[in-house]
Amino acid sequence: MARKIFLGARIFDGERFHDDKALITAGGRVEAIVARNDLPDGEVVTLAGGVLSAGFIDAQVNGGGGRMLNDEPSAASMDIIAGGHRPYGTTSLLPTLITDTSEASIAAIEAAKEAVKASRGVAGLHLEGPHLAPARKGAHLAELMRPVEERDVKTFIRAREEIGTLLVTMAAEQVTVAQVRELAEAGVTVSIGHSDCSSEAAEERFDAGARGVTHLFNAMSQLGHRTPGLVGAAIDHPSTWCGIIADGHHVDPKALRTALRAKRGEGKLFFVTDAMSLVGSEKDSFTLNGRTVRRERGGFCSKLVLSDGTLAGSDVDMISTIRYGVTYLDLTLAEALRMATLYPARFLRLADRGHLSPGMRADLVHLTDALAVTATWLGGEAA
Repeated sequence: MARKIFLGARIFDGERFHDDKALITAGGRVEAIVARNDLPDGEVVTLAGGVLSAGFIDAQVNGGGGRMLNDEPSAASMDIIAGGHRPYGTTSLLPTLITDTSEASIAAIEAAKEAVKASRGVAGLHLEGPHLAPARKGAHLAELMRPVEERDVKTFIRAREEIGTLLVTMAAEQVTVAQVRELAEAGVTVSIGHSDCSSEAAEERFDAGARGVTHLFNAMSQLGHRTPGLVGAAIDHPSTWCGIIADGHHVDPKALRTALRAKRGEGKLFFVTDAMSLVGSEKDSFTLNGRTVRRERGGFCSKLVLSDGTLAGSDVDMISTIRYGVTYLDLTLAEALRMATLYPARFLRLADRGHLSPGMRADLVHLTDALAVTATWLGGEAA
């Protein structure tokens, strides 16, 4: 791959902005950020102002481009989903299988092995279930939920070894401390979610190696002044990461602003979309485990609901969450960008992305000053 020289935009490297500089890429990797009067030879890509950043990373994507992973857990589906989110700046994502059968989980694992190797935006796999708590089922099917068994632990460890990045969401009620420790020591990223657990039960699992909490505030025991619940444990535990859905429907902005101010541990909240198939699609409904989910327009973005009004994932894309963060959550643009790039990369331990330093993947997104995506690049090539 020829050397490219990106000029004309402010460069956000994951930590700070660089003005009047150029980003140099070669061989699909970042080579350097240099002064405009110190340019090497190469193909010049001239950008019309705005911001050039590392591409966005989304740890929770159920669907996109008209396709749900659960409908067809294949590498082809994962490629369609990644392609559906790319126009919104996402260059790395974890296709997410929500609670389903063991056969569907195995199919998703096999598909992820192939999709990750293709290097077209699929960075791993997220299994959100079936080890969740029926009391906090959300839009998941409670009848498929069950405790973690030893065979599951072995399956997850083997999948992590073969895929590279595996995120599993589990309720504290469904996984033991010893199982969390075994999974974490094998490199599986364990996240506690869809759980009605006590703060003490959550903390035991965090201390054993559970790394995060899935969509903070949603489908979990809430913060009470005597019973802090999973929300309180997540905010108070300094090493715990929390994904947040910033779409104006899942969590009131006052609650998100409070969490951002209160979270112990710097830079531990990051954006996820929890997106369903309608992102990147003109359809207004789809089926989820045989149930119709419809799009209701209005608000910051439209929302997705089952017939009983239960939220069923989101209809938000990653650049919209950044706009929401800047507009409603009192975030600086730099911090909002970190929550879509640097922080999820650190949470998922994706060491080669999320930051524009030498040697990192040249996965890029260009934004206008109004925070609209104009172009993306995967490995330095226009995508």
